[in-house]
Amino acid sequence: MVILSHTNPDGDAVGSSIAWAEALRRAGHDVVCIVPNKYPYYLDWMTGIGDVVIHRTEPDRAAAAVAEADVIFCLDFHSLSRLDSLGDMIAANTTAKRVLIDHHLNPSEAFDVMFSHPEASSTSYLVYKLIEAVWGAESVTAKQAEVMYVGMMTDTGNFSFSTLTPDLYRALAVLAGTGIDIPQIHNNVYNSFTEGRARLFGYAINRKMKMLRKGTVAYMSLTEEEMRRFWFQQGDSEGFVNYPLTVKKMRMSAIFIEHKDFIRVSLRSRGAVDVNLFAGRYFEGGGHHNAAGGKSFVSMEETIARFEAAVEEFAREGLV
Repeated sequence: MVILSHTNPDGDAVGSSIAWAEALRRAGHDVVCIVPNKYPYYLDWMTGIGDVVIHRTEPDRAAAAVAEADVIFCLDFHSLSRLDSLGDMIAANTTAKRVLIDHHLNPSEAFDVMFSHPEASSTSYLVYKLIEAVWGAESVTAKQAEVMYVGMMTDTGNFSFSTLTPDLYRALAVLAGTGIDIPQIHNNVYNSFTEGRARLFGYAINRKMKMLRKGTVAYMSLTEEEMRRFWFQQGDSEGFVNYPLTVKKMRMSAIFIEHKDFIRVSLRSRGAVDVNLFAGRYFEGGGHHNAAGGKSFVSMEETIARFEAAVEEFAREGLV
């Protein structure tokens, strides 16, 4: 069996994959976890993360595992396009059963089995519910609890988003009951950045944050040259897009991160502002109602101009 997650894997992608892999191995299955590229350095401490195969650095190992798989689990993404070049390998295995476990809107691929719940706060929560349903909550180990807690915590903004439910907190109680060190987990994820990341954040907020529509919409942009200036590492810009939403009247925030062949667009919003719709309409992307992303294949200047025009169009329709 192979477990896959998306490009630029985050805490939920990695946490749900490791927890589900352990559950399947304990049931007697051979399992390989694969991600397209490296996860952020502040997740290096997670138990079991060293066993995750990174396609970019071990392409032959990843290709062999995918080709031999009888079942391919797709966790925390809803389209093979989220896997970049790894998606072609998945498409080439036409005999393996594909199982989706995900909480993003509108899955765009054909899966043999789908656990698709956009109302869920994280894929780690969905994995917990599957483990609970199949093996019982008492089967959850401290290792599984630790990595699922990371996924639930990071995908809810440290339990601050609107997808919080009583059942999520019941699940968290089970995880806490295994004896995991919750303050240490929080410290490992949120207080383990580099000096370069701290200085990049200050630069982005002070020099690069622009306001639109009387301060209700904000955006930031970072070029490759700017990120190199601050010794950028994968994951350093994580969370930057959320910060403008701390401004009281802010309704929508965006950040544009330059890569070699494209610009990654991240979008966040409050309340009724649907950035999933915005991402799909203007940046070939999607995600959730209040958190989405996409890509732009033109210059940074053209991308920003497109965003500004899109915001005005959105506003004319009463959507922001």
